[in-house]
Amino acid sequence: MSDPRTKSRTALAVAAGVALAAAVAILSSPAAAEAARKDAVQTRAERGKYLVSAMGCNDCHTPWKMGANGPEPDMTRMLSGHPASFKMPPAPASQGPWLWSGAATNTAFAGPWGVSFAANLTPDKATGLGGWTWAQFRDSMRNGKHLGNGRDLLPPMPWMSVAGLGDADLRALFAYLRSLKPVENRVPAPIPPK
Repeated sequence: MSDPRTKSRTALAVAAGVALAAAVAILSSPAAAEAARKDAVQTRAERGKYLVSAMGCNDCHTPWKMGANGPEPDMTRMLSGHPASFKMPPAPASQGPWLWSGAATNTAFAGPWGVSFAANLTPDKATGLGGWTWAQFRDSMRNGKHLGNGRDLLPPMPWMSVAGLGDADLRALFAYLRSLKPVENRVPAPIPPK
């Protein structure tokens, strides 16, 4: 006569094997693989949202407006950069201890480098990061060059600090920026110093 404990262990092992085989079959299906990929991208984008908030990207890349308690970011234009419709007069000259100045929108800055305008970070293909590849974004953040190999990124963009992020965090930033609502807004080109 066989031991009842052996029968129970055998039944448990068979049930576990069937469950494992079913799980592998389900998870290896194209639909399950796509769902797992979407979950990973969502988690990455959530990390990117945290980084954008912690690093203060909205401080310069989201136009500011006057609110009930003073200046505040206009979140209807979140991360869309300097408003194309907001034409800037010539920048004031740097004098004495006042080395640089900023526009009321907090998206245009003047200093010894000329005039810089905060970029549109939304995924708009024509005016934002929508046409950028991961490699262009990574290289731009690592070496301070537009599109990874173009003109210098200008102050006050803290690219030297962002360059210290690992690839996982840069991928998270890129994933989050790609998840935003595209905003069509062609930011002016920088103006060189006189």
